[in-house]
Amino acid sequence: KIMDGVHPQLICGVATTVRDAEGLIVTPGGIDVHVHFDSAQLCDHALAAGLTTLIGGSLGPITVGIDCGGEWNVGKMLQASEHWPINFGFLGRGNSSKPESLLGQLRGGCLGLKI
Repeated sequence: KIMDGVHPQLICGVATTVRDAEGLIVTPGGIDVHVHFDSAQLCDHALAAGLTTLIGGSLGPITVGIDCGGEWNVGKMLQASEHWPINFGFLGRGNSSKPESLLGQLRGGCLGLKI
């Protein structure tokens, strides 16, 4: 039996994963893995385009990077992202000669380091 609204030629093969989503809100969404977080309006545009996950960094004190330079900036990015219905992954700055600063960014909440 085919459920209402499901195309009869929709193929569910051996690679199809079925999840029980009863009681949940499930929406399809895209992922942008190279984001320059330079304005809050970017999030509005991402949502309007169907993006649900954004990965990148802030511009910080420069205008060309896509990383969150330093632990303080990482904290501010996390704070600014709290009210958006988007999955965020922030990249830390990976160009330090001191491993402690790299580890600090990761402990502060970065997904990874931009090298």
